[in-house]
Amino acid sequence: MGENIVSLILGLVCILVGSSNRKGNISMLHSYHRKRVSEEDRLPLGKKVGMGMYLVGAGLILYGGLLVAAELLQLPVLATVATVAMAIGMVSGLGLCLFAIQKYNKGLF
Repeated sequence: MGENIVSLILGLVCILVGSSNRKGNISMLHSYHRKRVSEEDRLPLGKKVGMGMYLVGAGLILYGGLLVAAELLQLPVLATVATVAMAIGMVSGLGLCLFAIQKYNKGLF
């Protein structure tokens, strides 16, 4: 049950960070990425990275919530659904973040 709570808390943190990013605050990104982004690209980068963080956060929240429901309702299939939801959120969210960094930094490194 403890890992479910941790997952829910991490999901909320990701959503809060995503919300900050969507407003154009990219201070949570590595300094290398911040230096390489032009001033006019800060907001578009923040919006895309923020959306990616929303997806990661949603995946984690779904994971934690569905695992709690699986335990309470004694439905092991919900654990499988939870894992799939988390995987989809992680892959799509991180993919969007990497895409945005690649696009606005002209490279990941």
